[in-house]
Amino acid sequence: MTTKSDRQVTRNLAAEGAASNRLLAWIDERFPLTELWEGHVSKYYAPKNFNFWYFFGSLAMLVLVIQIVSGIFLTMNYKPAGDLAFGSVEYIMRDVEWGWLIRYIHSTGASAFFVVVYLHMFRALLYGSYRTPRELIWIFGMLIYLVLMAEAFMGYLLPWGQMSYWGAQVIINLFGAIPFVGEELALWIRGDYNVSEVTLNRFFALHVIALPLVMVFLVIAHIMALHQVGSNNPDGIDIKQQKSEDGIPLDGIPFHPYYTVKDLVGVAVFLIVFSAVVFFIPDFFGMFLEAPKFEPANPLKTPDHIAPVWYFTPFYAILRAVPSMAGSAFPGVAAMGLAIIVLFLLPWLDRGRVRSIRYRGLGYKIALMLFALNFVVLGYLGLQQPTTAKTMLARVCTVYYFAYFVFLWAYTYFGWEKTKPVPERVTK
Repeated sequence: MTTKSDRQVTRNLAAEGAASNRLLAWIDERFPLTELWEGHVSKYYAPKNFNFWYFFGSLAMLVLVIQIVSGIFLTMNYKPAGDLAFGSVEYIMRDVEWGWLIRYIHSTGASAFFVVVYLHMFRALLYGSYRTPRELIWIFGMLIYLVLMAEAFMGYLLPWGQMSYWGAQVIINLFGAIPFVGEELALWIRGDYNVSEVTLNRFFALHVIALPLVMVFLVIAHIMALHQVGSNNPDGIDIKQQKSEDGIPLDGIPFHPYYTVKDLVGVAVFLIVFSAVVFFIPDFFGMFLEAPKFEPANPLKTPDHIAPVWYFTPFYAILRAVPSMAGSAFPGVAAMGLAIIVLFLLPWLDRGRVRSIRYRGLGYKIALMLFALNFVVLGYLGLQQPTTAKTMLARVCTVYYFAYFVFLWAYTYFGWEKTKPVPERVTK
């Protein structure tokens, strides 16, 4: 039996619902809030067979938010001045309440960003997510990767430690090896004839304001392009080809609530690992924060070994592997640049008849696994001091890095690949 109090509660809830509906209608008249929510979340149909590899896109967005929020709090006490920068970081670590935690979250987040981005890119290679009609998604993703590299490089200088200073000095000087415009370009990047307070100020402005804005814009463009053509899946099948009478993909499910809930599981696992690193090994054995970074920058004292952070080292190893020509490092710089440029061309180099690795030929599977292993080995070699044996190994790995793309083009263009039949509907 319904009591008077129950009926009153029902009326109150109905009144609140009517008020919220009126508010939502008022907003929709002025801003397409409901349309955006339905188009990109609640009525965006994603393939129902997403697996583990599809966590990393949402995790990349999570890390971007972590970096922006922690970066805002760091700027409240950081001073981008040559004689104050290092001291301000020490002040954040020692005297600002929870400052050490914010700094470690930001430094760990930088490496976490590259971990999830590299895994996200590898998933695209596995399932052919760069293939037609998703070329523009891949291009936007690669632009995000380039901006992320620039953002990380400029942020690396800001603590104004020994490794920060000398790492920036070495990398910027590499631009000077470019014929005709190199010296002017390096001078323009530094803003001075050497890395100085002027460089620190402009890197701070770019790191805090300009590059984050560009990255947010590219992330939005990346997502819009994705939702325009639809998500790929482990089978590499376009789910829009099989629809019900209502126009709903038979192999699709709404992104919300199904994948928002699934992504929360990935977020929980990620935050457990992330927190373990932040609280127990924030330097990650010298890979995230090197020991010389805790010494103030000294232009008169060079560290014993200068190497970039781990996420740059595969390309740094390629740079060092290529011999100089007539005393110029330009061949190495060109090879390093080409190693990134060739990734942009991937959608046009791969002419395979199927997308997913599940149905591709054995040659492609072996070549891709070796390419991934090769990239890891290059990253390791970039961290080590060069020796004759390691330099030779780096040269072999560099040759294979570029040979992979040549093989991929020839293997698919000339029809050497023997593929398996692709099912009409998605599988598990």
